[in-house]
Amino acid sequence: MFDEVKKSIQWGQETLTLETGKVARQADGSVIATLGETSVMANVTFAKAPKPGQDFFPLTVHYQEKYYAAGKVPGGFFKREARPSEKETLTARLIDRPIRPLFAPGFKHEVLVMCTVLSHDLVNDPDIVAMIAASAALTISGVPFMGPIAGARVGFSNGEYVLNPEVQDMDHLRNNPEQRLDLVIAGTADAVMMVESEAYELTEEEMLGAVKFGHDAIKPVIDLIIDLAEDAAKEPFDFQSPDYSALYGRVKTLGEADMRAAYAIQDKSERQDAIAAAKTKVKDALTEEELADANLGSALKKLESGILRGDIISGGARIDGRDTKTVRPIVSQVGILPRTHGSSLFTRGETQALVVTTLGTGDDEQIIDALHGNSRSNFLLHYNFPPYSVGEVGRVGSPGRREIGHGKLAWRALQAVLPAATDFPYTIRVVSEITESNGSSSMASVCGGSLSMMDAGVPLKAPVAGVAMGLILEEDGRFAVLTDILGDEDHLGDMDFKVAGTENGITSLQMDIKVAGITPAIMEQALAQAKDGRLHILAEMANALTAGRTEFSAHAPRIETMQIPTDKIREVIGSGGKVIREIVEVSGAKVDINDDGVIKIASANADSIKKAYDMIWSIVAEPEEGKVYVGKVVKLVDFGAFVNFFGKRDGLVHVSQIANRRLGHPNEILKEGQEVRVKLLGFDDRGKVRLGMKMVDQETGAEIEEKQEQSAEG
Repeated sequence: MFDEVKKSIQWGQETLTLETGKVARQADGSVIATLGETSVMANVTFAKAPKPGQDFFPLTVHYQEKYYAAGKVPGGFFKREARPSEKETLTARLIDRPIRPLFAPGFKHEVLVMCTVLSHDLVNDPDIVAMIAASAALTISGVPFMGPIAGARVGFSNGEYVLNPEVQDMDHLRNNPEQRLDLVIAGTADAVMMVESEAYELTEEEMLGAVKFGHDAIKPVIDLIIDLAEDAAKEPFDFQSPDYSALYGRVKTLGEADMRAAYAIQDKSERQDAIAAAKTKVKDALTEEELADANLGSALKKLESGILRGDIISGGARIDGRDTKTVRPIVSQVGILPRTHGSSLFTRGETQALVVTTLGTGDDEQIIDALHGNSRSNFLLHYNFPPYSVGEVGRVGSPGRREIGHGKLAWRALQAVLPAATDFPYTIRVVSEITESNGSSSMASVCGGSLSMMDAGVPLKAPVAGVAMGLILEEDGRFAVLTDILGDEDHLGDMDFKVAGTENGITSLQMDIKVAGITPAIMEQALAQAKDGRLHILAEMANALTAGRTEFSAHAPRIETMQIPTDKIREVIGSGGKVIREIVEVSGAKVDINDDGVIKIASANADSIKKAYDMIWSIVAEPEEGKVYVGKVVKLVDFGAFVNFFGKRDGLVHVSQIANRRLGHPNEILKEGQEVRVKLLGFDDRGKVRLGMKMVDQETGAEIEEKQEQSAEG
């Protein structure tokens, strides 16, 4: 019944298996990839004809994590997987980026790639398995896909590169000092197509070595996919890339002069208006048949690309007059918003980010419900890209894939320099509002985020800056690497290469290639040029701020931490939370208690923190024998007085220990509610506290027992 094909190899420490022909047989391509006991099913379908007038490639990639894969029930009220999590969105982008450039030029049929996690062993991350499954499903589907690709994760521990480190080793990277890198690489057998990384100040040489290591590691997987395709691939879909050379010739003749003049305008808005006018002029001169040609958009883009790329590759100036290595003018400002905890405005050319930092408490940490278990994050970075930032009108709604991806890139760049939670017990939320955009707004978010956190008083290990690099690569091998690319250079170029880091090394690297990959020599030059750009930007940022402020904003919470014995936690919380609620109500501070006995007390008012601290300390601290305390008489009995002397702890002052004379009853000297000074004499056999008054001067608290003995001897 099933025409099943299965192929396996030993890959690193695990067995990698690809199988097809048993499940989802109505899809154009279906593959289940298994690494260890992590399995992901990838299904590919594509339309056999494009939609009329379709002028772009409609590729959609979905990645779904099913909780049953790890034997879990989803959280929430509905107990069902719903909107994609951040991990699912980022993984879908991770798969999309390396496969998109490899479809045949001019292919505009709708393609759907769906990856579903079926089993998760909590050891092997399913994102790499999903990428391999998707590539294999595309390869056997018959769609004009010029792959296959494969992906791998690379770690860097104790000076050694590690292939596909375990999930637990990569989770919360900054809490694992031995692991300095989390890098995902994807590529063909000949070239690298995509890199995504989170690092701890790696040198350019170490990062390049990781890319080379990962590329070598994926080659056996590519061979495995080819082996599967030889036995299971469908007939290739009959598709020929359209020949629109005649149309392009017409467009070039009609519009080259106006388009070249438009690209000589340095102001973005004016340039865009001139380009639009040039295109309109071309269209007005075309015949109805030429206007109806679905390749008209491609012909116009080819004209634009040829002008921009030709000028750069021939050694001429870029659109805005810069050479290939110059960074646009930078203005950095901090403390621009009066009520926020920290703020900055970072402007680089026509790209601007308004970045705000908010300091919160443990209650503000993000709880992440993932297949491999729940976790908490005390560093959040959110990126917003409103339509007005590029002078457009558009809908504003929930964050899209682009906003989530750019925010995560900035998060990766900054997380390496954050202080340890034990040293800085705050939840940090950074929000980047992109107010202008013409070239990497994610890197502007990195620079602005670093300044904003320093303005808020976050003691970063070092400032972080980021720069976006571009590439113009011609068929004859000539190339130019561009520092600090503009939006048009990104759109019409061959590479988007973003590097962020400190003076000491790289903290994040993201690379996307639009051609069939780049050589190690090009990447080495890009990294070296990016380092120069990064150091220049750091120097410009230093004009605003060089380190975290020593004083918090008056509106930011202060957090005091204290450690108590774990067996005292119950006493601080009280029955049904009664005690902790009282502490919060009386002091006005927010109190968080961890299972390990660490208590965080937060308030913008120092007196509130001290009051809460003292109340907690009075509960958990143990009184010291021989020490004098100030207490209050709470009850008088025939044989003495009970005094509340230490928090809620009472002790007995025997009638013989009240005064240096014989008393008939304690009420001869004392009354309930009276403040007295007592000395802790010790504990009886049952642990009851024994107190004394007669050896303490009730005015000063000084002990007088020794003087009394000397007087008696005299």
